[in-house]
Amino acid sequence: MERHIDQELKELNRDILRMGAYAEEAIFKAVEALKNRDKELAGRVIDDDNNIDRLELAVDERCIDLIARYQPMAKDLRFITTGMKINAELERIADIAVDIAQRTLEIVDKPILKPLVDIPKLAATAQNMVKMAIDSFVRGDIELAKKVLLSDPEADNLRNLIQKELIEDYMLKDGSTAPRAVQLLLIARFLERICDHTTNIAEDIIYMVQAEVVKHHPEKLREDR
Repeated sequence: MERHIDQELKELNRDILRMGAYAEEAIFKAVEALKNRDKELAGRVIDDDNNIDRLELAVDERCIDLIARYQPMAKDLRFITTGMKINAELERIADIAVDIAQRTLEIVDKPILKPLVDIPKLAATAQNMVKMAIDSFVRGDIELAKKVLLSDPEADNLRNLIQKELIEDYMLKDGSTAPRAVQLLLIARFLERICDHTTNIAEDIIYMVQAEVVKHHPEKLREDR
């Protein structure tokens, strides 16, 4: 027999999935705007952030209401509190997509500094990590959440490669490239931060499913492999 709370938890789940979809779309559009030098698309990323902010507040209110009315325990409580954390992380991810769009607008009318190769790779890694994290939440799939965590070093390495190339091959050799290079450096940093927020989501999912804290304990991931 289905409890009254069960339907409301399903609705909460759907709202978090919507947040995830919005965040993924924001990343995709922001990077497409950068690659295609598309000011209009960058502007849409910035404008659409208001919708994401409104949904974030609605999800938070739903979570607080569920806790107040049902006083859930154990698994249900972990689901609701994890939902609140994931909701906040996704809103931050969408904010970072806005940051990328704003940096794109700073350089879109200037000559291209270099062909974009590693930044799209880093963006693809970030998008894939977000998708895996949301899928792991939907399925309660711990192994998929662990894959998210184990993908983070790849993002760090790509960010470091981008940083090294922009500084050593451009900024140090020709100071006039600095204004454009700095914007690309910031974009790479923003994408790496998206990956960091996504690892937070994955850690929260593992706690939600099996009540195990893996945050600050990477050895637990190695033990399970």
